[in-house]
Amino acid sequence: MTTTVSAVSSELDATGGWTSRDGRPGRYGVVFAGVWLVFLLDPLREAWHLAWSEGDRAAGWIGVLATLAFAASYIAVFVWVRATRRRLQARVPLPSALLALGALSALMLVMVLAIGQAGMAAIVYITVVGVLCLPTWWALGFTVLLAVVVEVTGRTVPGWTEQGGLTFAVCTSAFAMWGVSQLMLRNLDLLSAKEENARLAVADERNRFARDLHDILGHSLTVITVKAELANRLLDVDPSRARSELADLERLSRDALADVRRAVEGYRDLTLPGELARAREALRAADIEADLPNSTDEVPSELRELFAWTVREGVTNVIRHSRAHRCSIRLAADRVEVCDDGTGPAPDAERGHGLDGLRERAAALGAVLVTRTLEPGFALQVSVR
Repeated sequence: MTTTVSAVSSELDATGGWTSRDGRPGRYGVVFAGVWLVFLLDPLREAWHLAWSEGDRAAGWIGVLATLAFAASYIAVFVWVRATRRRLQARVPLPSALLALGALSALMLVMVLAIGQAGMAAIVYITVVGVLCLPTWWALGFTVLLAVVVEVTGRTVPGWTEQGGLTFAVCTSAFAMWGVSQLMLRNLDLLSAKEENARLAVADERNRFARDLHDILGHSLTVITVKAELANRLLDVDPSRARSELADLERLSRDALADVRRAVEGYRDLTLPGELARAREALRAADIEADLPNSTDEVPSELRELFAWTVREGVTNVIRHSRAHRCSIRLAADRVEVCDDGTGPAPDAERGHGLDGLRERAAALGAVLVTRTLEPGFALQVSVR
């Protein structure tokens, strides 16, 4: 009987082959389960001896077939449970679990009827399947029921001896398999959390990429559009300036392409002086008077990129939405502000990706984005708290 206990207890040692590197069941778990079926050799040997003795040979062969069928069914259930866990399902369906337990119990009953008390060795494997497939409280009740069956049959069936060792094996195997089952459930929880984190990381990266493309292309394409309209109007009245604007269009298109490439590569190569220079040119092309600072020396290095994004987003919104005549940008060591004397952004402009992305960047550096309506005009400010 101690060998049966060793068989089931060793399931706990098999957890190293139970899981793969990603937390799912590994390929060697079934091998471990098959190895410990060696302890069904006792009832198989009893049945084989009966089949070739002068006694009831039919019963012996039935016992052989029932034992082999039990072993095959146990492995099949084991594979089925593992396949369920690979799909990240914590438990197998209860009706299916009851059906599997019923089939194993029926085969054990055939073994017992054919070869006698030796067939009761299969009850330990039924205990393992019960704990593996059933909810915790159901598994506890099922284990108690099996232990009672072992005790009652050992004391009441004529010719049988008391089976205290088998009762102990049922209880210890249930406890060992419960520990293995809990370990598997925790692995599934961790794997589910890992996959959810990976999904969220991908979604976050997509949002970041969409935000950066909006910030980069939105500004550049707005300037290109304004310059194209201006060049079209100047073709007949001032061809020289029209050619100059077309040259600027080519340069801006190349800059936009370079910006997109940097975004794709994960870089954010923005400079505050460069954005101020672009803002001056974009506002001039849109016939908006620009009041811009001449120096950025007082802005700390850690805030320059954030302030550059603020200038880009603010000027883009002024050109797109404000219908302003004048735009001012004010810089300080702890804040940047873009103001205009226009009508402000459209009602749906503040709900776009631009201000949302800028707000996220500001929050990451401990700054805050504030928008306010002027009389007339609109102001966008990012300041360090």
